Amino acid sequence: MKLSQRITHITGGGSDGWDVFYRARRMIDAGHKVTELTIGEHDIRTHPSILEAMNKAAVGGRTGYAEVPGSFALRDAVAARIQERTGVPTTQQNILITPGGQAALFATHNAVCDQGDTALYIDPYYATYPGTIRGIGAVPKSIQAHAENDFQPKAADIAAVAEGAKSLLINSPNNPTGVIYSPETLGEIAQVCIDNDLWLISDEVYDTQIWEGTHLSPRALPNMAERTLVVGSMSKSHAMTGSRIGWVCGPPEVIKHLINLATHTTYGVPGYIQDAAQFALAQGTPLEDEVSAPFQRRRLLTLQALEGQNVVRNVPVQGAMYAMLDIRSTGMTGEEFSNALLDAELIATMPGESFGKAAAGHIRVAMTINDDAYVDAIKRLVAFAKTKVAS
Repeated sequence: MKLSQRITHITGGGSDGWDVFYRARRMIDAGHKVTELTIGEHDIRTHPSILEAMNKAAVGGRTGYAEVPGSFALRDAVAARIQERTGVPTTQQNILITPGGQAALFATHNAVCDQGDTALYIDPYYATYPGTIRGIGAVPKSIQAHAENDFQPKAADIAAVAEGAKSLLINSPNNPTGVIYSPETLGEIAQVCIDNDLWLISDEVYDTQIWEGTHLSPRALPNMAERTLVVGSMSKSHAMTGSRIGWVCGPPEVIKHLINLATHTTYGVPGYIQDAAQFALAQGTPLEDEVSAPFQRRRLLTLQALEGQNVVRNVPVQGAMYAMLDIRSTGMTGEEFSNALLDAELIATMPGESFGKAAAGHIRVAMTINDDAYVDAIKRLVAFAKTKVAS
């Protein structure tokens, strides 16, 4: 009996670039004290008030089948949040609640791509992007954003491969680089989408983690609301990673079909989690600021720890909970450096190559441990890099 090619080819074969991460976890299981700067998991848990709201909803009976599109109240709350932040008129008819941002990525590509269609995405990329595209039967095609341009994608590079494609996936603030796409970059991307009749899928799950500049949702650009699907999530903004709740924002006609897709796949999100998300959104920016504050603080600590040397250089740390560090002066690949650092210093980082070819010679550090341990790790990382240059 054979499995479908769609399921067996999700990862594309070969290494997924996460070998260092898995090796670090095995070392931890074996009793080694490894400092993990790997995945984007908050070092604080979901706020107790959100958990209290979740418990109250569950005890109150919201444990049965929930509304598949999401509750009216939560869809209204998400729509109001988006309208307030972008200025684009938004109602619950523009919103589908999903089991996290990953389900939203899968749903949006299902909505706009048929079997065999080409779906574009920017490299460096969040690890699941190409597999998500393969999983719906489309063909992933990457477009490199280069280090010398601070990983801002160039419209000409997108336009060069846009003919015949159906969609373009972007992510700003960006994981893994921490870069925020500039208004100029987004305006040029929007024009390429219009010129080539592309759907734009905009992953904006880090929209509350802005350290430098401003976040612009491309849905707010002229003539883009009708061709843009925005992916959002409570995971990063409210430290609700395990609750698995996110959304798609798009034209009502698309949302209508996505509700049909959800009916035949996820069948919605538990009601008590939806109620907790509604409560969390009602707390407004103060709670979001509380969740994001550690990363804003550690961004400054990163820059301070890198001062006075040129061996390890930072890509502009403009948003999200990561810093992308350029270690090409060592002559090592990101994978070689991360493995060697893990062996020598018991510090686990993610090789840039884990996120595509464009970030080769870089490493990503997640700013997700307490301040003192984080600064110590960055300083030891720099000291280690210096020994590799000297050798």
